[in-house]
Amino acid sequence: MTKMVGEYEPPKPISEAEREARKAFRQVDAEKALSEHALAEKAFAQNRERLKAERLAREAAAGPVPKKQPKAKKR
Repeated sequence: MTKMVGEYEPPKPISEAEREARKAFRQVDAEKALSEHALAEKAFAQNRERLKAERLAREAAAGPVPKKQPKAKKR
């Protein structure tokens, strides 16, 4: 028998073994996601530090930045 439009079909109950398997897979997926996030965060921090060191080296080599002269007032 096919389901008619608008007809409600209750969800099928899952077994205890299937419930435990889903729980185990969820835990593995969560651990994997956290480890991937940690690796990405570590790579981001290393890149930020490298860029900061390069910027500071450029600024040190360029010398002090001259201050802007105030504009003369018109009369």
